[in-house]
Amino acid sequence: MRIGIDLGGTKIEAIAIDERGNELARRRTPTPQGNYAATVKTIGQLIREIERDVEGEARVGVGIPGTISPATGLVKNANSVCLIGHRLQEDLEESLGRAIRLANDADCFTMSEATDGAAAGAQSVFGVILGTGVGGGIYWDGQLLRGPNAIVGEWGHNPLPWPEDDERPGEPCYCGKQGCLETFLSGSGLQREYFLQAGQRMSTQEIDRLSRRGDAKSEHALKRYEHRLARGLASVINMIDPEVIVLGGGLSNLERFYEAVPRIWNKWVFSDRVGTKLVPAKHGDSSGVRGAAWLWPA
Repeated sequence: MRIGIDLGGTKIEAIAIDERGNELARRRTPTPQGNYAATVKTIGQLIREIERDVEGEARVGVGIPGTISPATGLVKNANSVCLIGHRLQEDLEESLGRAIRLANDADCFTMSEATDGAAAGAQSVFGVILGTGVGGGIYWDGQLLRGPNAIVGEWGHNPLPWPEDDERPGEPCYCGKQGCLETFLSGSGLQREYFLQAGQRMSTQEIDRLSRRGDAKSEHALKRYEHRLARGLASVINMIDPEVIVLGGGLSNLERFYEAVPRIWNKWVFSDRVGTKLVPAKHGDSSGVRGAAWLWPA
């Protein structure tokens, strides 16, 4: 039995699954805001509660919105800033009295979809999160790839490839650079493009709804987004040539992307044909927590 924990900015979710991936129990609780010690305590309590539900101790995997620095053992690159600079894995292991596995939330998403999701059976998978931020993970020949800097798949903090004149130099990114893919492909990136066209703020769901009703400004914003997404993914295909790219996060629910983006990316991929498949996540919002559980091998 495995337990997965998805540590999010607003909620912490736990799931217990059996060896075949069947869900045995699920719990969630609000994330203590800005309080590291309370976050560690809450995760420990959640694990003990779900173990009572299934009447047994399990192997635990945790997905976080950041990563552990191989150089220091401290959390880095986390948009939940209260985690940064802490020994989260060590503190959780001390709280539980056992070893745990810990990974970036985009890696957990990728692990889930490659194990028993939309990319099950593929040898090479690039998992993509398109939401508040833009993350990624790489699954290759049965395992997540991990590098010496713990940043495999962080395509969102590369510059937008093949930029057009009005895309230079790009918006400032929280990482301190300018023109990162994340500033274009996050939900706020689509919303900003619509604002430039229409002069008003709109949610991504409303932009999609307006486009389907024939609104020209929302359609223009979505087409620009698709073109940018196609360029970004083309640069990934040129680098790692994955069999499958799986999209997750709120923007992955826009069905039009799965036809439009592969049609566009052919212009940028360095090949006479592109066999890479672009697919939506099978497990949706549950992919992160399921992937955390799958961090433990069979």
